[in-house]
Amino acid sequence: MFRKRGLILVTLSLVMGLGAAMVARGWVADQANKEKADVATVVAATMAVPFGTKLEERHLKLIQMPKDSVPPGSFMIKEEVIDKVSTQPIVAGEILMKVRFVEQGEGSTLAALVGKNMRAVTVRVDDVIGVAGFLLPGNRVDVVAARKDGRRAITDTILRNIEVLAIDQQATSSESEAVIVRAVTLQVTPEQAEILVKGREEGSIQLTLRNPLEEEIIEEEVVEPKTKVAVRRAPARARPKESSVTIIRGTNVSETKTKVSETEPTT
Repeated sequence: MFRKRGLILVTLSLVMGLGAAMVARGWVADQANKEKADVATVVAATMAVPFGTKLEERHLKLIQMPKDSVPPGSFMIKEEVIDKVSTQPIVAGEILMKVRFVEQGEGSTLAALVGKNMRAVTVRVDDVIGVAGFLLPGNRVDVVAARKDGRRAITDTILRNIEVLAIDQQATSSESEAVIVRAVTLQVTPEQAEILVKGREEGSIQLTLRNPLEEEIIEEEVVEPKTKVAVRRAPARARPKESSVTIIRGTNVSETKTKVSETEPTT
């Protein structure tokens, strides 16, 4: 009898243990599914991607992050970003955003980098004009034009904060050392392109490298007070004045009128 009771208790223990295990397994699965539902997969960069690079499989990786933290406009699968061209430098591990890439489409990589309603203009440079070789795609420059006016040299900054699209025939560069180039391609508006070509034809142009963190300074026009003009008065002019002279000759008396000049100021 005691043996039979012990067997029943052991059986009940096994059943209860098995039930508890199944309940725990179901709870763990529910938690895993819940966590999985709150996690999203996004595309990030495996390495630093220079400006103007056509993305390949080796540039990409998938990472998981909470759905609430996913930035709007990010890529969810690698196929969405492969063969696109970067319009800005990308650092390693950065989440890739759609606004920083363009379709290459037909034509060269440089054509894909030209913004809407913008133009690419190439100017010939030397080691001095090219900022001693420290000019790279993605930099921003000012354009200074110089021309001769007789014996004097006149210089003007004709364009400000212009983006460099390419140096020579390269739209990308991972070099950090100085590289001598022969041509620089700038991104400008149609109106700025006319100003650039005009400045190049009238004289010479020079590129000045800008600090990327520098804000544009707008110079206010200073209106000088008008100087008071002194009015000189005309000299006084003579105005004749009549007077009479009495002449006595014997018994004859006559009176003669004469004119005497006197000055009168004019206003």
